[in-house]
Amino acid sequence: MRMAVAQFDVTEDKDANRAAIGDLTARAARQGAELVLFPEYAMTWSARPTADGLRAEAEALDGPFVTALGLLARDHGITVVAGMTEATGERPANTVVIAGPDGTRAGSYRKVHLYDAFGDRESDRLIAAPPEAMVLPVGDLTVGVMTCYDLRFPEMGRFLVDAGADVLLVPAAWMAGPGKVAHWEVLVRARALENTSYVLAAGQCGRYRTGRSLAVDPSGEILASLDEEPDVAVVDVEAATIEAVRHRNPSLANRRFDVVPR
Repeated sequence: MRMAVAQFDVTEDKDANRAAIGDLTARAARQGAELVLFPEYAMTWSARPTADGLRAEAEALDGPFVTALGLLARDHGITVVAGMTEATGERPANTVVIAGPDGTRAGSYRKVHLYDAFGDRESDRLIAAPPEAMVLPVGDLTVGVMTCYDLRFPEMGRFLVDAGADVLLVPAAWMAGPGKVAHWEVLVRARALENTSYVLAAGQCGRYRTGRSLAVDPSGEILASLDEEPDVAVVDVEAATIEAVRHRNPSLANRRFDVVPR
């Protein structure tokens, strides 16, 4: 099947963000993609988020953003995966939503590892979710979802693969800075190599963010990469390739440790 990674400059204008998602989804669908992955916080993003600001912009899972994703997915017959700020009570959650090609919400994932690093403290603004394996079938494959900073924790990828994921989806708003582009590429390729799985990673582009969305195959080879401009890339993702790589490199079968959430 074909899957796509899409990136754009997410702003605080929800209408403009939905329009960008609509345009990129249409482009992915025209190229035959059955799934398109958008970045973390695709609903709205601020360079200087505050707890009050995130609470004000947060929406429920039956709110306007998720409803729009569902209509978009149904209109194009494609699975749409995108990040949002979910209203959950006192503090919102950093959530990824999956809209199925029939327009219904197929699943959602709340970020486990909040970005308390590089001078930021996401946990001051959002709730952290307990570890949960968000996996779901898409065609003849199973995708698993993690978000941005989760990528730095190898056990997260293994947790999803143990739950049946063939393809790891990583929506992100990967911040720019010294060495950050290198971190991004190395970590995406490492998660693919160690799990002998495809990894699709969609990052926001624009000021303060790296862009550089990637699709990597189970042997760690880059199938497609974007630069720093809004764009979409479509790749072929094949169950036969996963099987062949895992036969040649049976590292999952040879391992001696399990991943157990705490």
